[in-house]
Amino acid sequence: MATKHLTKAEFLEKVANFETSPEAWKFLGDKPAVIDFYAQWCGPCKTLGPIMEEVSDEFEGKVDFYKIDTEAEPELAAAFNIRSIPSILFVPKVGDPQMAQGLMPKSSLKDAINTVLLK
Repeated sequence: MATKHLTKAEFLEKVANFETSPEAWKFLGDKPAVIDFYAQWCGPCKTLGPIMEEVSDEFEGKVDFYKIDTEAEPELAAAFNIRSIPSILFVPKVGDPQMAQGLMPKSSLKDAINTVLLK
């Protein structure tokens, strides 16, 4: 399973429509999600890419993995107050999402998925 790139329209449909209900987070997915906010020119983002792919294979069927190019989707980056990349949004099925900033090693990424999303 590869990570899927999301446009703003796809995000609003698959993850959360913050335009129709900006006051309350309502997750629309059927599985928890990990969303990688990145840019093509970002060195740490390029390092994180293969790690995300490996982890997405390990959690296939349990967690959805998405990527959002902050250059192509500046409105999404602004909506989530992305100030540094990579930034990783962990979206549980129930409850509020949690953001992590910076390059995460594979073990930390897996630990975060297990504790935040699959607890």
